[in-house]
Amino acid sequence: MADESGAATGEAAVIADPQAEGHGHHGAQASTLKLAVGAIGIVFGDIGTSPLYAFRETFAGHHPLALDTRHILGVISLMFWSMMLVVTLKYVTIIMRADNKGEGGSLALLALINRNTTDRKRWASGIVLLGVFATALFYGDSMITPAVSVLSAVEGLAVYNPSFGPAVLPTAVMILVGLFAIQSGGTNRVAALFGPIMLLYFAVISTLGVLSIIKSPEVLFALNPYHAVAFFALDPLAAFLALGAVVLAVTGAEALYADMGHFGRNPIRVSWLFFVLPALMMNYMGQGALLMREGMVALESPFYNLAPQWFQLPLIGIATLAAIIASQAVISGAFSVTQQAIQLGFMPRLRIAHTSAATVGQIYIPLINWALMVMVILLVLSFRTSSNLTAAYGIAVTGAMFIDNVLLTVVLFRLWKWHWAGAVALLSVFYVVDGAYLAANLTKIPDGGWFPLLIGFIVFTLLTTWSRGRALMIERMRESAMPIPVFVASAANSAVRVPGTAVFMTSTPDGVPHALLHNLKHNKVLHERVILLTVKITDVPAVEDDNRCHLEDLGRGFFRMILKYGFMQEPDVPAALKRIHECGQSFRMMDTSFFLARQTLLPSARPGMAIWREKIFAWMLRNAESAMEFFRLPTNRVVELGSQVEI
Repeated sequence: MADESGAATGEAAVIADPQAEGHGHHGAQASTLKLAVGAIGIVFGDIGTSPLYAFRETFAGHHPLALDTRHILGVISLMFWSMMLVVTLKYVTIIMRADNKGEGGSLALLALINRNTTDRKRWASGIVLLGVFATALFYGDSMITPAVSVLSAVEGLAVYNPSFGPAVLPTAVMILVGLFAIQSGGTNRVAALFGPIMLLYFAVISTLGVLSIIKSPEVLFALNPYHAVAFFALDPLAAFLALGAVVLAVTGAEALYADMGHFGRNPIRVSWLFFVLPALMMNYMGQGALLMREGMVALESPFYNLAPQWFQLPLIGIATLAAIIASQAVISGAFSVTQQAIQLGFMPRLRIAHTSAATVGQIYIPLINWALMVMVILLVLSFRTSSNLTAAYGIAVTGAMFIDNVLLTVVLFRLWKWHWAGAVALLSVFYVVDGAYLAANLTKIPDGGWFPLLIGFIVFTLLTTWSRGRALMIERMRESAMPIPVFVASAANSAVRVPGTAVFMTSTPDGVPHALLHNLKHNKVLHERVILLTVKITDVPAVEDDNRCHLEDLGRGFFRMILKYGFMQEPDVPAALKRIHECGQSFRMMDTSFFLARQTLLPSARPGMAIWREKIFAWMLRNAESAMEFFRLPTNRVVELGSQVEI
């Protein structure tokens, strides 16, 4: 993971650079309350729409429970204490403290850990693979979340009027197609409505829950953990299998950590503890109270049956908007994770479009968008009901949560230096809880749980193949590279020097770039000023402009330059060059030529990867986005020279 990056492959990868400074994120002038409202609109969409299906699935899903008071109280108790242990304690209280210069998420945490475990490379490589697999599982989750959220919201039409049943699937598909179609235009205009809509949604579902609780106040006893324990004592197997549905109440917990860079730790904590958690629990208890009173009559959709008939249609509209917002958050998250994976060297370059001039994080990646849309539509048409989809939901989430425990273990012992007794006690709780949820979800593999695992393994194979292939290619190029001092001494006197500046992009700061050797061999000239430029992506989210450039004078008009960027930043080479005045005259783009090398892979007598992986890597290399666009180089000032590399 900690290898060099640059233009040899046109890619950027992590370079451990502890000296790099990060930008501050949220601005002290922004009030916590304002950010908390924004967080409600973006961060809590996934976990917020869980009441649409989570409680119903525990009693009507693939492992239905008896619809009696003991089971209802047991399920609600499990949901409440799961939220307290998994969301409140694990994510909100503990893991959110492990930020990487303000950024959260598996890849940000992985970069943080990687920077602090360089003395145990074999051990650290295993942690890297786990972090990459957690990222791969996220893509499976990002396909299922829009499908199950939108479909479960639209299914309210059949609850309101059974004759609307045939319209559910077409309506859900139309909404999803529209959602993915608007991504290219950006979500800035509608994003301002996300907070107020989600505030309305949480206010409505909590009010409906309270009205139901008033009619059956005995449901409040479910907050006592005794009922969760009694549930397992009463029927251990049924309780274990029920965990596969109960975990649906905490899906989206990782989003709190992943979106920390956008809103900050405190606003997310305030939103969760004082608004979202109470609203969710009031609704779940309201659904439980409804089932205690009406039994099977209300089980078709206890969420919608909480509302009186006259309010069900408006509730469908509000819930559908909330589901769209939850889906939007996951789609945006997929774009963000993809950008980080590209920067960290786990993906080839993809075309990234900025949809907002004011917000750096507002990006659009066409390939990811349309691939997600196709898979989401296929999921909806294949599974047909949200109940069937929930069988596929949960494995990716619980798998990622369990991997987060492993990463947290490293953080507690290696980064924070906790005393072993306290760390072991805390981690034991997390491992037992998340391990039980993961094991319960594994029972759903035949019913659809195979899907996110399949997607996860495919994405994991692609990510690791690209990372390994790049490392091999850079290693082979380094082996055949000529030492720079030898080249400068011989070429500076023998070659004809022409006016202007030549920038040779190179993936390694050691040795002469292949593009420079090919240019001299074929054109037999050197520019007056020759820059050997390497772009490095550091383990921190952002690098300040003052720390961007490292410059070394190699003599005779040759300079070695290293530009550093954070993994949340996009390299802009021309903009960086305009700020540099330490190597002679200032850079003028009209007098500057950029030379890139484009590699062609050849079979090797000592292959570093299996042949099938080499073929995958070669395909990914051929289809990577142009390095010229990735580094924002002026199109009329770029020269590409081919070279052949054996891996």
